Amino acid sequence: MTASGKVAMKGFSFIELLASVAIMGLLASVALPLAETTVRRQKENELRTALRDIRQGIDAYKAASINGKIAKRAEESGYPKTLEELVSGVDDASQPGSKLYFLRRIPRDPFSQDASVSSVDTWRVRSFQSPPDNPRPGDDVFDISSKSTQHGLNGIPYNEW
Repeated sequence: MTASGKVAMKGFSFIELLASVAIMGLLASVALPLAETTVRRQKENELRTALRDIRQGIDAYKAASINGKIAKRAEESGYPKTLEELVSGVDDASQPGSKLYFLRRIPRDPFSQDASVSSVDTWRVRSFQSPPDNPRPGDDVFDISSKSTQHGLNGIPYNEW
């Protein structure tokens, strides 16, 4: 009781509660798109890193082929036949009995939706013989790209990165 004899009420009024809920809803509606953009930006960074790592492995394989460390026939391009070859290794022609390895593992395309697909199968493979405007698989792996049809935050489709 107060000095005037009235009972003091504690708690929130219905209006105060509604205002609080409205403010929280407004803050959540602003934070959600920001969180989605942050997750997308992280996936894009993972994609850039994965593309760079695999492409460096492919280039290192080609350089080893040019330098005579990998035996190849005259009609072969000198690029790996499969992405798995970068991980499993190839015989070192300059040191019999040893192998050359170019990657520890094949990273997964972060925009691949199907978790049951192996990391290797998440990438679109381009052979040395296929044109850049119509990449197709073939006898070797010249380049890779994402299979995703989505566009990046920069407006460029992920499969063109």
